[in-house]
Formats: sequence, C-alpha cells, structure tokens
Amino acid sequence: MQKKATVDAVFPDGSAQLLVLRQSACSGECHKCGGCGSVGQTLRLTAKNPIGAQKGDIVVVESESGVVLKAAALIYLLPLTLFLLGYLAAMCLGAWALLIGLGGFCLGTLPAVLYNRRVKNHPPEYTIIQLVK
Repeated sequence: MQKKATVDAVFPDGSAQLLVLRQSACSGECHKCGGCGSVGQTLRLTAKNPIGAQKGDIVVVESESGVVLKAAALIYLLPLTLFLLGYLAAMCLGAWALLIGLGGFCLGTLPAVLYNRRVKNHPPEYTIIQLVK
C-alpha cells in the first residue's frame, strides 16, 4: 500500500517522521459530489529512509499490504460469517436463532480486538520509496 506523505523530521538512525493525511472514504473531494465536507486527519508515523529524504520533502511511503487485508478480514468477514453460520444453524429454534447469530457475531469481533492490540504494540513497518517532484 502506497501513500504520499511529508517528511517532518529526519533522525540519525536512518529513519524519518512523516505526516500522512488520512482522508475519509469519499477521498476528501467533496466539491465533486457536494458531500459532507469531512475533514481529513493527519497521522504521524516513523518510516525507514533509505533514499535520504530531508525535512519538508514530499515522498511516497509504502507499507505492508498484508496488515490491511488481515484487518479487513477480521473486522468485516469473520463476524458476518459467524453471525450467518450461527443464525442458519439455529433456524429451527425460532427466535433463539437471532440470539445465537448475534452471539456468533460478538465472538467474531474478539479476534479483531486482539489483532488491534497486537498491531498497536508492533506497528507495521513503513519505508520511503521515492521523492515526489
């Protein structure tokens, strides 16, 4: 996954602090569709700096795509799948099927919470791959 960022600081250990603008799902171009006008959020992260970018440079930063894909699967697919499996398996029980399905959904969110804690303690690695001209 690649994103544009601005170098905020350069450290002697060969890393750099970056400012990345996180935009909403609509890409922040509300003037095109007359949308809500939501404000982007600026994230501060540390990345490897093998190209020697300096403070103020605009760069392209790359991260592991696997982190995003795993998170999406855990957050969206697992709870939904467990809800459907629980509900369909318990359909013969009548009103209890919904409660069992909701129990499966709640159980499905547990791995997402645990994965979130793991990512907070061991954040993904970012690498600056090129300067933007």
